[in-house]
Amino acid sequence: MDFLIGWAAIAPSYTTPLLLACLGLIISERAGVLNLGAEGLMALGAMTAAVTVLSGHDPLIGFAAGAGAAIALSLVFGVAVVVFRADQTLAGLAVVAIGIGVTGVVGRPFTQKTFAGLPRFGDLFAIDQQTGLGRFIAAQDVVSVLAPLLAIFLWWWLDGTRSGLRLRAAGEDAAAADVAGVDIQWTRLAAVLFCGLLCGLSGAYLTIATSHVWVENMIAARGWIAIALVILARWSPARAIFGAVLFGSADALIPRLQAVGADVPVYLMMMLPYALTLLMLFLSSLMGRGSGEPAALGMVYLRQDKH
Repeated sequence: MDFLIGWAAIAPSYTTPLLLACLGLIISERAGVLNLGAEGLMALGAMTAAVTVLSGHDPLIGFAAGAGAAIALSLVFGVAVVVFRADQTLAGLAVVAIGIGVTGVVGRPFTQKTFAGLPRFGDLFAIDQQTGLGRFIAAQDVVSVLAPLLAIFLWWWLDGTRSGLRLRAAGEDAAAADVAGVDIQWTRLAAVLFCGLLCGLSGAYLTIATSHVWVENMIAARGWIAIALVILARWSPARAIFGAVLFGSADALIPRLQAVGADVPVYLMMMLPYALTLLMLFLSSLMGRGSGEPAALGMVYLRQDKH
């Protein structure tokens, strides 16, 4: 029982970055823009946040800086694919290369330097940690609580508001949406920037709230897992919660087993989240792709394409 409580207590810290990045990608893709740059955006957000905190600033300032850096890179991506109509797949891969390259150069002097990160509820409040519920609550932080609430809000916003419907229309039938008065370029560009915001926060969370240190390649393909989660969630923010919990829990299992001294093959266990990703994508392909995928995803739209 103690093992399960400990595992449940740390799982949200592994779930939150996946969920944040997945939500950002869902909004971008529901607007019709395929964004494969999550890995680079998360890396840039993580490095910028760590450097900001190591420079003496508050962790919240670090979150803002990480988000701002990822938004800036997303703006370059958005202008390229939305305004100049560059190939979205190639542009997304370029974002990955730029993000990882910049963090490797700029962040190298700051690697392996620990710092005080985002406090957990146990640090802020007098919580009785003798009970399982108390241990679970004490191990959480404000971002891990707000992330699923954000997913629920985005699910409601997409399905229940006029602005959400306009964004979905841009990703389903851009020509018809244009005729109805939706500014396709601004809608898609705003969605791309929002994706950058959440991916930047996701990376910042990894350094400020989880590890309290910056090391190169610490994103460790979580950006690609987030992209897979979008497909598994069928582009639904609500279903993204369950996917993120599944993969985050698998990732959290590794350090928990190490903590209790379990004799398990570490490298094989480290493969678990990625093997699970491939398995779920395979099962998803067997069920078919139709449900939830925006009809105009990845398609370039020109105004002369109107019906």
